[in-house]
Amino acid sequence: MARYHIETYGCTSNRGESQAIERALRDGGHYPVPDPARADVAILNTCTVVEKTERNMLRRAEELDDQTPADLVITGCMALAQGEAFREAGIDAEILHWDDVPEYVRNGECPTTTPDTDVLMDAVTGILPIARGCLSDCSYCITKQATGTIDSPSIAENVEKARRLLEAGAREIRITGQDTGVYGLDDGDHKLPKLLRRVCELPGEFRVRVGMANPKGVHGMREELAAVFAEHDELYNFLHAPVQSGSDDVLDDMRRRHRTPQFVEIVDAFEDRLDYWTLATDFIVGFPTESDADFRASMDLLERVEPEKLNVTRFSKRPGTDAAEMDGLGGTEKKERSKAMTDLKMDVVGTAHEAMVGERRCLLLVEDGTEDSLVGYDEAHRQVAVPGAESMGLALGEFVDVEITGHNTVYALGEPV
Repeated sequence: MARYHIETYGCTSNRGESQAIERALRDGGHYPVPDPARADVAILNTCTVVEKTERNMLRRAEELDDQTPADLVITGCMALAQGEAFREAGIDAEILHWDDVPEYVRNGECPTTTPDTDVLMDAVTGILPIARGCLSDCSYCITKQATGTIDSPSIAENVEKARRLLEAGAREIRITGQDTGVYGLDDGDHKLPKLLRRVCELPGEFRVRVGMANPKGVHGMREELAAVFAEHDELYNFLHAPVQSGSDDVLDDMRRRHRTPQFVEIVDAFEDRLDYWTLATDFIVGFPTESDADFRASMDLLERVEPEKLNVTRFSKRPGTDAAEMDGLGGTEKKERSKAMTDLKMDVVGTAHEAMVGERRCLLLVEDGTEDSLVGYDEAHRQVAVPGAESMGLALGEFVDVEITGHNTVYALGEPV
């Protein structure tokens, strides 16, 4: 029976992989410890989305190598795509695929199930990875080297996982994947709408958030998917579809599988079906072939669709990708474009939250805030902080009606009514 310490970095999909690893370890009779110095094995689940993240992963791996008296296991996207970087840094670690970590830690021992082997929870939130991999081949992305092409478990398997999460106490399920929009396409079928209907039919009072879905996959089912959101109150009216650029020329160089008219058609389909919803999207600024006109096209698209949530990322060359071989823009130019888009983002997002002030919303409280506040999400997955919530006797997992009293640009403030 081993003591393990696990740390997870990156996206919700990585957190879901860590939950699966922990579930298998708990089933094998092993148990977690918060201090790596007390662990028999430390597990680092890595991310490698940008160069800064890569440096942080190497630094944390070196720290864990020093702190852990026994084994260090490194898994996740950076381990699988750039495992040699850890070896070159002189880090003594076992580089493993996610699926191989539990067996390595168990070392062939027979499982000895312990009383605490329920599905692991993140507070009241359960993470449900519905598939691994994607169908894209973006010229700038290193993650594909780690995750591979799409591999979709059956709808029945994923519904059973969702059922287990709810039985373990989840009030919120976050459906994740490298690209949830292509779930099922390895069998030639858009299965996401069918899966969502089945999950929403499970007993209990809960909410479901659908994770990142690339526009190409969503476009082929946009009307059906928007209809599912409109039909089921269990679903947050929230769509994360990363467009990355407003220029079709840049999208072509990025090898993205959609073009801007398709993205706009997705937005229009959801606008037609939903009165109140949140569009989340991503832009990469400073891609090597991005001209001034291309950047202006991205700014114009941002103003056209007005996403309530926006991630702005400066282009970063990732080793082994085709975009890394391109002659890039200067750092100053990328910084200036990033600042300009971020300024516009704050205007757009702030306007969306300002429009909420004075309205009533029903929140599901799912996160601790500062001091005795709690953080919840309304039906469109807009983030609302409730100051003094714990002093009022509120707790995570509760639904509460609030009046929106203000905002801090990227999230709203609410008072129970």
